[in-house]
Formats: sequence, C-alpha cells, structure tokens
Amino acid sequence: MTTITEFITALGRYGFLQSALLAAIMVGIMSGIIGAFIILRGMSLMGDAISHAVLPGVAIAYMLGINLLIGASVFGIIAALLIGFVSTHSKLKTDTSIGIVFSAFYALGFILIAAAGSAVNLNHILFGNILAVSDGDIMTTAIVLGIVLLFVVTFYKELQITSFDPVFAQTYGLKVQIIHYSLMLVLTLVTVSALQTVGIILVVAMLITPAATAFLWTNRLPVMLGLSAAIGAVSATVGLYLSYTFNWASGPAIVLADEEVL
Repeated sequence: MTTITEFITALGRYGFLQSALLAAIMVGIMSGIIGAFIILRGMSLMGDAISHAVLPGVAIAYMLGINLLIGASVFGIIAALLIGFVSTHSKLKTDTSIGIVFSAFYALGFILIAAAGSAVNLNHILFGNILAVSDGDIMTTAIVLGIVLLFVVTFYKELQITSFDPVFAQTYGLKVQIIHYSLMLVLTLVTVSALQTVGIILVVAMLITPAATAFLWTNRLPVMLGLSAAIGAVSATVGLYLSYTFNWASGPAIVLADEEVL
C-alpha cells in the first residue's frame, strides 16, 4: 500500500501523475461551480441527462477524428433543446421528457461505439482513466475551466436571479431561456472535460455531490460556490491518491471520495 508520503514523492517524480493531479483539480473546481447552479435550479436529473446524451457526439467525434468537445457540445445542446420541446409541446412532464431523451441518446451512443469498433475505448469513456491524461487533455480542461469562470463572473447576477426566482427574472426582462441554454452549453463542456477523469456514467456525481454538500453547509451563494469548488478539488485529489494506491479506476475512486465528504 502506498503511503501519503510515497504518493507525494511519486508526484514529484512522475510527469503523468502531475498531469493527472492537475486535471483532477481543474475538473473538481469546474464541476463544483456549475453543479452549484444545477442544484439550486433543481436540475440534477438534467445534469445526468446531459452527461449521458453526449455519448453519441463523443462516438461521432472519435470516428471523424475531430475534437470531442465539438461532437459532445452539439449533442448536449440538441438534447437540452429536445427535452424543452417535448415538455413544452406535450402532456409529458419535464422529468419524463428527460428520461425519454437521454435514454434514446445513450442507446444511440452505444450503437455508434459498436460501429466504431476498436477505435473507441468504451471503459475509458464510461469510467475515465485520469492516469492516462495527455497534454492535450490538460489544455482542453484548462480552456473549459476558463470558460466556466468567465461565464459565472460575467453573468453572476443573471444566474443568481434566474436560479432563485425565474418568474421574477422573466418579469424583470431577463432572457431566462437564453441563460438556461447557455448554462446547458457550459454544463456540456464540463461534462466532456470530465470524461477522461470520471467518465460519462459518474460525471453526474462530480456535479452534484460537492454542490449538495456545500448547500447543506451555507445559505449564501458566493460561499456555496467556493465551498463546492474546494470540495470538488479535494475529493478529486483524494480520489487520485486512492486510484494510484489501490489501482482502482479513477472515476469510482473520485466519486467515493466525494461521497465520503457528504
């Protein structure tokens, strides 16, 4: 069993472990921040839906040899729009619409992955493999983290008002739907960035658990955002230690660390 001292020594010696730690911390921070707004809006199921709905986009991006963010973002936005359309133009409630859409997209993703053959490593997509993170993954994650921070800082007041009182926000003249779908786009980017870390199946835990923990500890939004980001970063670091020490899959190890904090 690797002690903490040995783990720290390994961090100073192995570049792949340094990259994994950097990626884990960035994903933990961005997931915590976006997850806070998902929790406040009562959209936990939507986070789960988006994380599953991007699978076809990921598979198509692999097959076409393009950036994963492009394919996943397109399908994430399509899923969000389709869920809104179904719930608005039918008798089905939003949760039912979410279940139908994300199940269909998830099934399509598996079909496309099977069609891609050995070009796609299904285990890495579903459960993550942070110890194999590349320099390109680090750069992509850093860019998405920058987008998340810029989005939240720029539209903080709008996000705050629409999260706590969407009716007042609409009466006040805010474009509630535009803010909603912008948040869905950023959520999609975060989801794709977390693929290498925790995988599609477990990314919802990174989005929800740190934010839910922070929600229980404070009733102030700025504090909640800071706590959620901090919990996400610490949990990701602990999960990386567990993954390296016990040779566990990185995704389940990070999620277990998240759950222990809660």
